[in-house]
Amino acid sequence: MRRIAFLLLLSTAGACSVTASASDAGWRETVRNFAAQHFKHPAWGYSHSVRDYQLAKTMAAADHVALDDDVLFAAAYLHDIAAFAPWDREKEGIDHADEGARVVDTVLKDTGFPSEKIDAVRNAIRTHMFDRKPVGAEAVYLHDADALDWLGAIGVARVIALVDPNGGEPDGPRAVKMLEDNLARVPDGVVSPAGRKRLPTLRQELADFLEDLRRESDGYRAL
Repeated sequence: MRRIAFLLLLSTAGACSVTASASDAGWRETVRNFAAQHFKHPAWGYSHSVRDYQLAKTMAAADHVALDDDVLFAAAYLHDIAAFAPWDREKEGIDHADEGARVVDTVLKDTGFPSEKIDAVRNAIRTHMFDRKPVGAEAVYLHDADALDWLGAIGVARVIALVDPNGGEPDGPRAVKMLEDNLARVPDGVVSPAGRKRLPTLRQELADFLEDLRRESDGYRAL
C-alpha cells in the first residue's frame, strides 16, 4: 500500500526531470550565504539545511527519480526560515512550514531564481515536516530527508543540543521524551523507498542510545 501511495505521489513529477539551470551559480550562492548568515541554531540551523539537501539528492538518485535541483536547493536551504526571527510567527499560532512557504519568495526575488519554480519551492517547504503529506518529487525527498535527520546519531545530537544548561526547558528528561517521540512517530512519515531503506539502521541507533542512557542514568531518574 505504501509503495502504491509513493507511486501516486510521484505521478505528478513528470515535469521535474530538469537539472539545475545554466545560470544558477549567482542565486545559489546568494541563498547559501543568506542561510549561513541567518539560520544559526544547533538543531535546525544552516548545517541541517545542508544535510537535508545532500540526503534528498542521494535518496532520489537511489530511487532513480529525477529532481528539479533548482527547486530542491532553494527549498532545502530555506525550508526552516520561519523558525527564525523576523519570520517566526509560531506565537501567533502559524506553523513555520506554512509561514515559510508564504514568505520564501521574498528571499528568492531579485536573486535570479527562476520565478516559474517558486510555487514548487512553496509546495516542498509547506510539506517538509514528517507528519505532512508531500506531493511531487522534490517535496517527497525533502520531506524524507528532514524526517530522517531526527533519527540516528544526528537526531540525538540535534535534540541534546536543545537542552538548557541553566535548567530551563527543555531539560534532560524532556529531551529524552522528545527522542522517544521521534522514535515512535517519525518513521511512519517516511514515504520513499530509499528513505524506508535507511530507517532500520537509524531507528536502531536511536533506540540503542536511549537504552544505554536509561541504563546509565537509573532509568532516566539521574539525568
